[in-house]
Amino acid sequence: MLWLLLLLAGLIGYGLSYLWRILPVAGGYRAKVVCTAVFACGRDLGQVLAEDAAAGGNPVLRFMPVRVDWEARSVTASWFGLRPRTVVSRPAERATAGKPWAEAEGRLDVSAAFAEPDPRKLRRTRAVVVVHDGRIVAERYAPGFSEETPLAGWSMTKSVLSALVGVLVARGRLSLSQKLLLPEWSGAGDPRRDISLDDLLRMRSGLAFEEKYSSPLGDVAAMLFTSPGAGAYAAAKPLSSKPGTAWAYSSGTSNVISRVMRQGMSPEEYLRFPRQALFDRIGMRSAVMEADAEGEFVGSSFMVATARDWARFGLLYAQDGVWEGERILPQGWVEYSTRPTPESSGRYGAHWWLRLHRELGGQTEAASRLPTDAFYALGHEGQTISVIPSKKMVVVRLGCSAASDAWDQAAFLTSILKSIG
Repeated sequence: MLWLLLLLAGLIGYGLSYLWRILPVAGGYRAKVVCTAVFACGRDLGQVLAEDAAAGGNPVLRFMPVRVDWEARSVTASWFGLRPRTVVSRPAERATAGKPWAEAEGRLDVSAAFAEPDPRKLRRTRAVVVVHDGRIVAERYAPGFSEETPLAGWSMTKSVLSALVGVLVARGRLSLSQKLLLPEWSGAGDPRRDISLDDLLRMRSGLAFEEKYSSPLGDVAAMLFTSPGAGAYAAAKPLSSKPGTAWAYSSGTSNVISRVMRQGMSPEEYLRFPRQALFDRIGMRSAVMEADAEGEFVGSSFMVATARDWARFGLLYAQDGVWEGERILPQGWVEYSTRPTPESSGRYGAHWWLRLHRELGGQTEAASRLPTDAFYALGHEGQTISVIPSKKMVVVRLGCSAASDAWDQAAFLTSILKSIG
Protein backbone atom coordinates (compact mmCIF):
# COMPACT_ATOMS: atom_id res chain seq x y z
CA MET A 1 0.00 0.00 0.00
CA LEU A 2 2.83 2.36 0.87
CA TRP A 3 4.41 1.99 -2.56
CA LEU A 4 1.11 2.92 -4.21
CA LEU A 5 0.92 6.07 -2.11
CA LEU A 6 4.50 6.93 -2.97
CA LEU A 7 3.83 6.32 -6.66
CA LEU A 8 0.71 8.47 -6.52
CA ALA A 9 2.60 11.22 -4.73
CA GLY A 10 5.35 11.06 -7.33
CA LEU A 11 2.89 11.29 -10.18
CA ILE A 12 1.12 14.23 -8.59
CA GLY A 13 4.44 15.94 -7.98
CA TYR A 14 5.54 15.41 -11.58
CA GLY A 15 2.21 16.68 -12.86
CA LEU A 16 2.39 19.82 -10.76
CA SER A 17 6.00 20.40 -11.81
CA TYR A 18 5.08 20.00 -15.48
CA LEU A 19 2.10 22.33 -15.08
CA TRP A 20 4.30 24.92 -13.37
CA ARG A 21 6.75 24.83 -16.29
CA ILE A 22 4.09 24.89 -19.00
CA LEU A 23 2.06 27.78 -17.56
CA PRO A 24 4.34 30.58 -18.86
CA VAL A 25 4.52 28.95 -22.31
CA ALA A 26 0.75 28.57 -22.52
CA GLY A 27 0.18 32.06 -21.19
CA GLY A 28 2.75 33.55 -23.54
CA TYR A 29 1.18 31.86 -26.56
CA ARG A 30 -2.35 32.86 -25.67
CA ALA A 31 -1.46 36.44 -24.78
CA LYS A 32 0.63 36.91 -27.92
CA VAL A 33 -1.96 35.48 -30.31
CA VAL A 34 -4.77 37.53 -28.78
CA CYS A 35 -2.72 40.73 -28.61
CA THR A 36 -1.66 40.54 -32.26
CA ALA A 37 -5.10 39.58 -33.56
CA VAL A 38 -6.97 42.24 -31.60
CA PHE A 39 -4.59 45.20 -31.75
CA ALA A 40 -2.52 44.65 -34.91
CA CYS A 41 -5.28 43.03 -36.97
CA GLY A 42 -8.40 44.68 -35.50
CA ARG A 43 -10.26 41.40 -35.11
CA ASP A 44 -13.14 40.37 -32.87
CA LEU A 45 -11.96 39.23 -29.43
CA GLY A 46 -14.58 36.50 -29.10
CA GLN A 47 -13.63 34.81 -32.37
CA VAL A 48 -9.93 35.05 -31.56
CA LEU A 49 -10.42 33.38 -28.18
CA ALA A 50 -12.61 30.65 -29.63
CA GLU A 51 -10.40 29.78 -32.61
CA ASP A 52 -6.92 31.30 -32.82
CA ALA A 53 -5.92 31.16 -29.17
CA ALA A 54 -7.31 27.68 -28.49
CA ALA A 55 -4.40 25.89 -30.23
CA GLY A 56 -6.33 22.89 -31.48
CA GLY A 57 -8.34 22.33 -28.32
CA ASN A 58 -5.54 22.13 -25.75
CA PRO A 59 -7.49 22.63 -22.50
CA VAL A 60 -4.69 24.59 -20.81
CA LEU A 61 -4.95 27.14 -23.62
CA ARG A 62 -8.64 26.99 -24.44
CA PHE A 63 -9.78 27.90 -20.96
CA MET A 64 -6.88 30.02 -19.68
CA PRO A 65 -8.33 33.44 -18.77
CA VAL A 66 -7.04 36.52 -20.55
CA ARG A 67 -7.33 40.15 -19.54
CA VAL A 68 -7.30 42.81 -22.25
CA ASP A 69 -6.24 46.32 -21.29
CA TRP A 70 -7.57 48.35 -24.20
CA GLU A 71 -5.94 51.58 -23.08
CA ALA A 72 -2.49 50.05 -22.59
CA ARG A 73 -2.90 47.84 -25.68
CA SER A 74 -1.84 44.80 -23.68
CA VAL A 75 -3.07 41.28 -23.02
CA THR A 76 -2.29 39.21 -19.92
CA ALA A 77 -2.94 35.47 -19.65
CA SER A 78 -2.64 33.27 -16.56
CA TRP A 79 -4.36 30.74 -14.31
CA PHE A 80 -5.34 32.41 -11.04
CA GLY A 81 -2.49 34.88 -11.41
CA LEU A 82 0.15 32.15 -11.47
CA ARG A 83 3.13 32.88 -13.74
CA PRO A 84 1.26 35.50 -15.80
CA ARG A 85 2.48 36.52 -19.23
CA THR A 86 1.78 39.99 -20.66
CA VAL A 87 2.19 41.04 -24.28
CA VAL A 88 2.07 44.69 -25.34
CA SER A 89 1.21 45.94 -28.81
CA ARG A 90 3.18 49.02 -29.80
CA PRO A 91 1.43 51.23 -32.36
CA ALA A 92 3.12 50.58 -35.71
CA GLU A 93 3.65 52.99 -38.54
CA ARG A 94 2.15 51.45 -41.66
CA ALA A 95 3.58 51.74 -45.14
CA THR A 96 2.20 54.24 -47.62
CA ALA A 97 -0.45 52.96 -49.98
CA GLY A 98 0.60 51.53 -53.30
CA LYS A 99 -1.28 51.51 -56.57
CA PRO A 100 -4.56 49.58 -56.51
CA TRP A 101 -4.53 46.09 -57.94
CA ALA A 102 -5.61 45.48 -61.50
CA GLU A 103 -8.46 42.99 -61.38
CA ALA A 104 -9.57 40.54 -64.04
CA GLU A 105 -13.16 40.75 -65.22
CA GLY A 106 -13.95 37.05 -64.94
CA ARG A 107 -12.88 35.61 -61.59
CA LEU A 108 -12.13 32.03 -60.72
CA ASP A 109 -14.38 30.26 -58.25
CA VAL A 110 -12.38 29.41 -55.13
CA SER A 111 -15.35 28.73 -52.86
CA ALA A 112 -14.23 25.10 -52.41
CA ALA A 113 -11.28 26.36 -50.38
CA PHE A 114 -13.74 27.54 -47.71
CA ALA A 115 -15.66 24.27 -47.44
CA GLU A 116 -15.24 22.00 -44.41
CA PRO A 117 -15.19 18.42 -45.72
CA ASP A 118 -13.97 16.95 -42.42
CA PRO A 119 -15.48 18.35 -39.19
CA ARG A 120 -12.68 16.66 -37.21
CA LYS A 121 -10.05 18.67 -39.11
CA LEU A 122 -11.38 22.14 -39.69
CA ARG A 123 -9.63 24.12 -42.41
CA ARG A 124 -10.83 27.55 -41.32
CA THR A 125 -9.71 29.16 -44.57
CA ARG A 126 -9.96 32.91 -44.10
CA ALA A 127 -8.55 34.44 -47.27
CA VAL A 128 -7.57 33.40 -50.77
CA VAL A 129 -6.00 35.66 -53.37
CA VAL A 130 -4.84 34.42 -56.76
CA VAL A 131 -2.75 36.69 -58.99
CA HIS A 132 -2.10 35.84 -62.63
CA ASP A 133 -0.04 38.03 -64.93
CA GLY A 134 -0.21 40.88 -62.43
CA ARG A 135 -4.00 40.81 -62.07
CA ILE A 136 -6.19 39.42 -59.30
CA VAL A 137 -8.14 36.58 -60.87
CA ALA A 138 -9.62 35.15 -57.66
CA GLU A 139 -10.29 36.59 -54.22
CA ARG A 140 -12.53 35.45 -51.40
CA TYR A 141 -12.80 35.90 -47.64
CA ALA A 142 -14.53 34.08 -44.81
CA PRO A 143 -17.26 35.94 -42.89
CA GLY A 144 -15.71 38.54 -40.62
CA PHE A 145 -12.62 38.97 -42.81
CA SER A 146 -11.96 41.23 -45.79
CA GLU A 147 -9.24 42.62 -48.02
CA GLU A 148 -8.51 45.09 -45.20
CA THR A 149 -7.89 42.44 -42.51
CA PRO A 150 -4.22 41.85 -41.67
CA LEU A 151 -3.49 38.22 -40.83
CA ALA A 152 -0.52 36.49 -39.26
CA GLY A 153 1.92 34.78 -41.61
CA TRP A 154 3.82 32.85 -38.92
CA SER A 155 6.84 31.24 -40.65
CA MET A 156 6.11 33.00 -43.94
CA THR A 157 7.88 35.82 -42.12
CA LYS A 158 11.14 33.95 -42.75
CA SER A 159 10.89 34.61 -46.48
CA VAL A 160 10.32 38.32 -45.84
CA LEU A 161 13.38 38.30 -43.60
CA SER A 162 15.39 36.84 -46.49
CA ALA A 163 14.25 39.71 -48.72
CA LEU A 164 15.40 42.25 -46.13
CA VAL A 165 18.80 40.56 -46.01
CA GLY A 166 18.93 40.87 -49.80
CA VAL A 167 18.42 44.62 -49.55
CA LEU A 168 21.27 44.90 -47.04
CA VAL A 169 23.50 42.78 -49.28
CA ALA A 170 22.72 45.10 -52.19
CA ARG A 171 23.68 48.08 -50.03
CA GLY A 172 26.97 46.46 -49.06
CA ARG A 173 26.08 46.28 -45.37
CA LEU A 174 26.03 42.48 -45.31
CA SER A 175 27.80 39.75 -47.28
CA LEU A 176 26.72 36.14 -47.74
CA SER A 177 30.25 34.94 -47.02
CA GLN A 178 30.50 37.08 -43.89
CA LYS A 179 31.47 35.21 -40.70
CA LEU A 180 32.07 36.20 -37.07
CA LEU A 181 28.53 37.51 -37.15
CA LEU A 182 27.84 38.28 -33.49
CA PRO A 183 29.93 39.65 -30.60
CA GLU A 184 28.89 36.71 -28.41
CA TRP A 185 30.51 34.34 -30.92
CA SER A 186 33.83 36.20 -31.01
CA GLY A 187 35.57 34.42 -28.15
CA ALA A 188 38.85 32.74 -28.94
CA GLY A 189 38.18 29.20 -30.02
CA ASP A 190 34.40 29.65 -30.28
CA PRO A 191 33.44 27.41 -33.26
CA ARG A 192 30.40 29.59 -33.97
CA ARG A 193 32.81 32.15 -35.42
CA ASP A 194 32.72 30.04 -38.61
CA ILE A 195 28.97 30.34 -39.19
CA SER A 196 28.38 32.39 -42.33
CA LEU A 197 25.31 34.42 -43.26
CA ASP A 198 24.78 31.98 -46.13
CA ASP A 199 24.72 29.13 -43.59
CA LEU A 200 22.06 30.93 -41.58
CA LEU A 201 19.86 31.60 -44.61
CA ARG A 202 20.17 27.98 -45.72
CA MET A 203 19.45 26.53 -42.26
CA ARG A 204 22.81 24.83 -41.91
CA SER A 205 24.31 26.89 -39.09
CA GLY A 206 24.92 23.84 -36.93
CA LEU A 207 23.36 25.50 -33.87
CA ALA A 208 21.78 22.99 -31.48
CA PHE A 209 18.26 24.41 -31.74
CA GLU A 210 15.52 21.80 -31.68
CA GLU A 211 12.56 22.62 -33.95
CA LYS A 212 10.10 20.33 -32.17
CA TYR A 213 6.49 21.45 -32.12
CA SER A 214 5.08 18.53 -30.15
CA SER A 215 6.79 19.67 -26.96
CA PRO A 216 5.47 22.85 -25.31
CA LEU A 217 8.71 22.96 -23.35
CA GLY A 218 10.98 22.76 -26.40
CA ASP A 219 13.17 25.43 -27.94
CA VAL A 220 10.57 26.92 -30.28
CA ALA A 221 7.95 27.55 -27.61
CA ALA A 222 10.50 28.75 -25.06
CA MET A 223 12.09 31.16 -27.55
CA LEU A 224 8.86 32.63 -28.89
CA PHE A 225 6.71 32.76 -25.77
CA THR A 226 8.93 32.96 -22.69
CA SER A 227 12.19 34.61 -23.76
CA PRO A 228 12.51 38.42 -23.85
CA GLY A 229 14.94 38.11 -26.76
CA ALA A 230 14.35 35.47 -29.43
CA GLY A 231 17.62 36.12 -31.23
CA ALA A 232 19.62 36.08 -28.01
CA TYR A 233 18.00 32.78 -27.00
CA ALA A 234 19.00 31.09 -30.26
CA ALA A 235 22.44 32.68 -30.46
CA ALA A 236 23.32 31.25 -27.06
CA LYS A 237 22.98 27.69 -28.35
CA PRO A 238 26.16 25.66 -28.84
CA LEU A 239 26.96 23.83 -32.06
CA SER A 240 25.65 20.33 -32.68
CA SER A 241 27.38 20.03 -36.06
CA LYS A 242 30.04 21.84 -38.04
CA PRO A 243 28.63 24.95 -39.78
CA GLY A 244 27.68 24.34 -43.39
CA THR A 245 27.57 20.55 -43.15
CA ALA A 246 24.05 19.63 -41.98
CA TRP A 247 20.60 21.03 -42.75
CA ALA A 248 18.09 21.48 -39.95
CA TYR A 249 15.05 23.75 -40.22
CA SER A 250 15.33 26.19 -37.34
CA SER A 251 13.25 29.19 -36.31
CA GLY A 252 16.10 30.06 -34.00
CA THR A 253 18.40 30.51 -36.98
CA SER A 254 16.03 33.09 -38.45
CA ASN A 255 16.03 35.10 -35.26
CA VAL A 256 19.81 35.06 -35.20
CA ILE A 257 19.59 36.72 -38.63
CA SER A 258 17.30 39.39 -37.16
CA ARG A 259 19.98 39.98 -34.53
CA VAL A 260 22.72 40.21 -37.18
CA MET A 261 20.66 42.71 -39.18
CA ARG A 262 20.34 45.00 -36.17
CA GLN A 263 24.08 45.62 -35.88
CA GLY A 264 25.13 49.04 -37.08
CA MET A 265 21.59 50.46 -36.88
CA SER A 266 20.05 52.68 -34.25
CA PRO A 267 16.90 51.25 -32.63
CA GLU A 268 14.78 53.71 -34.61
CA GLU A 269 16.48 52.91 -37.91
CA TYR A 270 16.14 49.18 -37.30
CA LEU A 271 12.41 49.32 -36.53
CA ARG A 272 11.76 51.46 -39.61
CA PHE A 273 13.90 49.34 -41.89
CA PRO A 274 11.32 46.79 -43.18
CA ARG A 275 8.90 49.54 -44.09
CA GLN A 276 11.42 51.79 -45.78
CA ALA A 277 13.44 49.04 -47.47
CA LEU A 278 10.55 46.87 -48.67
CA PHE A 279 6.96 47.53 -47.63
CA ASP A 280 6.78 51.16 -48.81
CA ARG A 281 8.47 50.32 -52.08
CA ILE A 282 5.94 47.69 -53.17
CA GLY A 283 2.84 49.12 -51.48
CA MET A 284 2.46 46.60 -48.62
CA ARG A 285 0.68 49.24 -46.58
CA SER A 286 -0.74 46.81 -43.99
CA ALA A 287 2.47 44.91 -43.28
CA VAL A 288 4.02 45.00 -39.80
CA MET A 289 6.92 42.95 -38.48
CA GLU A 290 6.68 42.49 -34.73
CA ALA A 291 9.61 42.87 -32.35
CA ASP A 292 10.32 41.11 -29.08
CA ALA A 293 10.84 42.77 -25.69
CA GLU A 294 14.47 43.52 -26.59
CA GLY A 295 13.40 45.40 -29.70
CA GLU A 296 14.52 42.79 -32.27
CA PHE A 297 12.25 41.45 -35.00
CA VAL A 298 11.00 37.94 -34.45
CA GLY A 299 11.92 37.20 -38.05
CA SER A 300 11.02 33.55 -37.73
CA SER A 301 7.34 34.00 -37.03
CA PHE A 302 5.78 37.37 -36.20
CA MET A 303 4.47 39.45 -39.09
CA VAL A 304 0.97 40.45 -40.19
CA ALA A 305 -0.34 41.67 -43.54
CA THR A 306 -3.51 41.49 -45.59
CA ALA A 307 -3.87 38.69 -48.11
CA ARG A 308 -3.38 41.22 -50.90
CA ASP A 309 -0.14 42.45 -49.36
CA TRP A 310 1.17 38.91 -48.88
CA ALA A 311 0.39 38.50 -52.58
CA ARG A 312 2.36 41.65 -53.39
CA PHE A 313 5.36 40.10 -51.67
CA GLY A 314 4.97 36.90 -53.67
CA LEU A 315 4.64 38.88 -56.88
CA LEU A 316 7.91 40.66 -56.16
CA TYR A 317 9.62 37.26 -56.26
CA ALA A 318 7.65 36.14 -59.31
CA GLN A 319 9.05 39.23 -61.05
CA ASP A 320 12.66 38.47 -60.09
CA GLY A 321 12.79 41.15 -57.41
CA VAL A 322 11.62 44.01 -59.65
CA TRP A 323 8.56 46.16 -58.87
CA GLU A 324 7.15 48.58 -61.46
CA GLY A 325 10.52 48.85 -63.16
CA GLU A 326 12.50 49.37 -59.96
CA ARG A 327 14.88 46.69 -58.75
CA ILE A 328 14.06 46.06 -55.09
CA LEU A 329 16.15 42.93 -54.56
CA PRO A 330 19.66 42.59 -55.94
CA GLN A 331 20.17 40.96 -59.31
CA GLY A 332 20.27 37.19 -58.80
CA TRP A 333 18.75 37.25 -55.30
CA VAL A 334 15.62 35.32 -56.30
CA GLU A 335 17.75 32.73 -58.07
CA TYR A 336 19.94 32.47 -54.99
CA SER A 337 16.91 32.18 -52.68
CA THR A 338 15.40 29.35 -54.74
CA ARG A 339 18.60 27.45 -55.44
CA PRO A 340 18.37 24.12 -53.60
CA THR A 341 20.46 23.73 -50.49
CA PRO A 342 22.22 20.39 -51.11
CA GLU A 343 22.08 19.32 -47.47
CA SER A 344 18.26 19.66 -47.53
CA SER A 345 17.82 17.05 -50.28
CA GLY A 346 16.48 19.78 -52.52
CA ARG A 347 13.60 20.75 -50.23
CA TYR A 348 14.85 24.17 -49.19
CA GLY A 349 16.55 27.21 -50.65
CA ALA A 350 17.47 30.30 -48.64
CA HIS A 351 14.46 30.87 -46.38
CA TRP A 352 12.10 29.62 -49.09
CA TRP A 353 10.65 26.11 -49.44
CA LEU A 354 11.09 24.39 -52.80
CA ARG A 355 8.68 21.56 -52.02
CA LEU A 356 5.42 21.46 -50.13
CA HIS A 357 5.31 19.68 -46.79
CA ARG A 358 3.80 16.20 -46.72
CA GLU A 359 0.95 17.53 -44.55
CA LEU A 360 0.10 20.06 -47.29
CA GLY A 361 -0.13 17.37 -49.95
CA GLY A 362 3.53 17.51 -50.84
CA GLN A 363 3.83 13.78 -51.53
CA THR A 364 0.62 13.36 -53.50
CA GLU A 365 0.02 12.91 -57.21
CA ALA A 366 -1.24 16.49 -57.32
CA ALA A 367 2.12 17.70 -56.03
CA SER A 368 3.94 15.80 -58.77
CA ARG A 369 2.00 17.77 -61.40
CA LEU A 370 3.01 21.19 -60.09
CA PRO A 371 5.51 23.20 -62.17
CA THR A 372 9.08 22.48 -61.19
CA ASP A 373 9.92 26.16 -60.70
CA ALA A 374 7.28 26.65 -57.98
CA PHE A 375 8.48 27.75 -54.55
CA TYR A 376 6.73 28.52 -51.31
CA ALA A 377 6.57 30.58 -48.14
CA LEU A 378 4.86 28.38 -45.55
CA GLY A 379 3.60 29.08 -42.05
CA HIS A 380 1.91 27.54 -39.03
CA GLU A 381 -1.79 26.60 -39.41
CA GLY A 382 -1.66 26.44 -43.19
CA GLN A 383 -0.41 29.89 -44.22
CA THR A 384 0.96 29.70 -47.78
CA ILE A 385 2.33 31.88 -50.54
CA SER A 386 2.92 29.84 -53.69
CA VAL A 387 5.02 31.50 -56.39
CA ILE A 388 5.09 29.97 -59.89
CA PRO A 389 7.14 32.24 -62.18
CA SER A 390 6.62 30.14 -65.33
CA LYS A 391 2.86 30.64 -64.96
CA LYS A 392 3.15 34.28 -63.82
CA MET A 393 1.13 33.21 -60.81
CA VAL A 394 1.02 33.86 -57.08
CA VAL A 395 -1.48 32.09 -54.81
CA VAL A 396 -2.05 33.16 -51.20
CA ARG A 397 -4.05 31.11 -48.73
CA LEU A 398 -4.45 32.19 -45.10
CA GLY A 399 -6.32 30.32 -42.40
CA CYS A 400 -6.36 28.75 -38.97
CA SER A 401 -5.99 25.03 -39.66
CA ALA A 402 -5.12 23.58 -36.26
CA ALA A 403 -4.63 20.08 -37.70
CA SER A 404 -1.42 20.14 -39.74
CA ASP A 405 -2.96 18.03 -42.51
CA ALA A 406 -6.32 19.79 -42.70
CA TRP A 407 -5.34 21.83 -45.75
CA ASP A 408 -4.12 20.30 -49.04
CA GLN A 409 -2.21 23.05 -50.84
CA ALA A 410 -1.06 20.77 -53.68
CA ALA A 411 -4.62 19.88 -54.63
CA PHE A 412 -5.71 23.50 -54.40
CA LEU A 413 -2.89 24.68 -56.65
CA THR A 414 -3.52 22.03 -59.29
CA SER A 415 -7.20 23.04 -59.40
CA ILE A 416 -6.22 26.69 -59.88
CA LEU A 417 -3.73 25.82 -62.65
CA LYS A 418 -6.35 23.70 -64.39
CA SER A 419 -8.87 26.55 -64.27
CA ILE A 420 -6.44 29.05 -65.76
CA GLY A 421 -5.21 26.60 -68.40
